[in-house]
Amino acid sequence: MQNPDQQFPWLSVDEEPIVRIQNISKVFGTVYAADDVNLDIHRGEFFSLLGASGCGKSTLLRILAGFETPTNGRVFIDGQDVTDVPPYERPVNMMFQSYALFPHMSVQDNIGFGLKQVHLPKSERLQRIDEMLALVQIEKLARRKPHQLSGGQKQRVALARALALHPKILLLDEPLGALDKKLREETQFELVNIQERLGITFIIVTHDQEEAMTMSSRIALMHEGRIEQVDPPRRLYEFPATRYAAAFIGQINLFQGHVISQQDDHVLVHSEDTSSNLMVRDSQPLAMNMEVTVAVRPEKLQVMANQDSDQPNRVSGNIVEIAYLGDVSIYHVQLASGKRIKFTQSNVQALAEQPLTWGQQVVLGWAYESCGVLTR
Repeated sequence: MQNPDQQFPWLSVDEEPIVRIQNISKVFGTVYAADDVNLDIHRGEFFSLLGASGCGKSTLLRILAGFETPTNGRVFIDGQDVTDVPPYERPVNMMFQSYALFPHMSVQDNIGFGLKQVHLPKSERLQRIDEMLALVQIEKLARRKPHQLSGGQKQRVALARALALHPKILLLDEPLGALDKKLREETQFELVNIQERLGITFIIVTHDQEEAMTMSSRIALMHEGRIEQVDPPRRLYEFPATRYAAAFIGQINLFQGHVISQQDDHVLVHSEDTSSNLMVRDSQPLAMNMEVTVAVRPEKLQVMANQDSDQPNRVSGNIVEIAYLGDVSIYHVQLASGKRIKFTQSNVQALAEQPLTWGQQVVLGWAYESCGVLTR
């Protein structure tokens, strides 16, 4: 069995991070692209910087690469302060969103370009190129030019070129953005497999939450130049730290309310949105009458046969919209307060046999362990 500290190095007090970002700020005029960011990334992680456009994730990646100089703060890679070290002297390589392939060079020459720049002997260079071609499974494309390649093939060439120099850290800036949905999903798993085989630390920038959730060991969610939350995908989804994190990752129902009692980890919240009291499991100390938000994911809600269910949390309303997505359907329900919420159901039956329809009144319930309290 793998040692938990090896599987989750960020949990070990003895594990030194390969990347340490300390109090990094980057100001463009009056805009803070990065605002006092602190972040540790450990050796062998597949780490994602996730966020909406303009949140500062690409700026932070460029600071790591050495393409941007921070206004304040320091960057350490493998224990060395590299804040003032130029890009070509850092043990990192970067794969750009545009791939930036040389159009006049063949695939093998594109892959070997960096190796030639560092004066690797020709025999070793050719061996490394063959290894990279095999790694990304494009051996038959070695002599083609970029204009003869599909988008997915170009992506593989760019990845092979970035890995050829055996960097300690590979930085990827929206690397799958130009691919269609099906190819993007296939490539996600290939990237994870390559990263695990090589053991290189991958740091990827993406705005696609599904992409980050699929590939990452941990995710740093960014918002307005700051780190909103850093956690493994499952914890980020199940236990969001803020309202922004809850709303950004997946779909969620948010009920405004105030605390009316707390005993151990049982919190009772009165919500005007539901016109009822909601029971939540949360161990953080909360003051009476404190304004809070109760968060519950749509898949946690169950349709109750009657209101005598033993679920501690229940709401009722009318179905006003249905979105059929094939494997699941998303139902929009309007409560008596006017609040709209969502719940999902797997389509295990044929569409014609689905029992729920527009205008139907439903009673929804969920367990107190299935929701959380957000205070900010």
